[in-house]
Amino acid sequence: MAVEIKLPTVLRAQADGQATVAVDGATVGEVFNALVARYPGLRGNLLDDSGSLHKFVNVYKDDDDIRYLDGLDTKLADGDVLSILPAVAGGA
Repeated sequence: MAVEIKLPTVLRAQADGQATVAVDGATVGEVFNALVARYPGLRGNLLDDSGSLHKFVNVYKDDDDIRYLDGLDTKLADGDVLSILPAVAGGA
């Protein structure tokens, strides 16, 4: 089943400049594993050393934050959309 992943501008360079990527998987974890297998440069931006989601990365399944669902075990259906939003810091 294909899931659409929307990548923010800051991560697109590691995904050959693509704004969206279609990946197969039954859970968010499976999709992320397939995504980082295809684009290894994304691993450090999305997952920590133990394979868990970085605490400064927010992921939404359609409009729902996966942290309030089942995290990386959140089930996906064909046509679901995952949006990745890394935290941004800065200022003067």
